[in-house]
Amino acid sequence: MDFEILGPIREVEVIAIGRAIRELPRLRRVYGPGRWRKMKGQATIQTFGGEVRDVELHWYEAHGIGKKEFKIKEA
Repeated sequence: MDFEILGPIREVEVIAIGRAIRELPRLRRVYGPGRWRKMKGQATIQTFGGEVRDVELHWYEAHGIGKKEFKIKEA
């Protein structure tokens, strides 16, 4: 991750669950089995260059494993 999340993630939504996730085999291989969900939400981030901005984030999460692989999708 080349940014830091400042504060809570807002307006969290589920995009896909289980087999609807294209990356599911890789997620299971890397992090283990679980009920994987692809999520999105709004957050304030700070880049390592010092820029602070609101963005839309996407990530994967599973119960007992946590949130993994945050990506900035929109500024």
